[in-house]
Amino acid sequence: MASFNRVILAGNLTRDPELRYTSKGLAISKLGLAINRTWKNEAGETKEEVTFVDVDSFGRQAEVVAQYFKKGRPILIEGRLRLDQWDDKQTGQKQSKLKVVLESFSFLDSKGSGDGVPSEPPPARPAAVPAATAAPEAPVPEAAPPEEDDVPF
Repeated sequence: MASFNRVILAGNLTRDPELRYTSKGLAISKLGLAINRTWKNEAGETKEEVTFVDVDSFGRQAEVVAQYFKKGRPILIEGRLRLDQWDDKQTGQKQSKLKVVLESFSFLDSKGSGDGVPSEPPPARPAAVPAATAAPEAPVPEAAPPEEDDVPF
């Protein structure tokens, strides 16, 4: 039997993304997403419900999400569902939580600090992980004007 695990959600962040790094230097960002649904009941009253979803992102995407997104900002995410299970240390009972693992995202607004620059940079990577050095950019040569082609259609 075939399986398919894909989630597409659009909502607002409930808190600032929490960015951390593993001991091997992998970035992990945790964020909360609120998805609102409004509808009218049989009496014509407008009703609203909010669903809260926890989202985990990894690698470069985690750094970008932490850099550009803040509480309240809208985001569109695509990902997959993952069930986390653990034993509660205090009660010894099994606990579980359904989360979304982010695979891609899109900005739903052009907000930010107004100048296109993030308000603050993400935290630095741990010292054990060498930061990638950017190579100096080579000047871009001006493109020659396009030649006219006679292509019969």
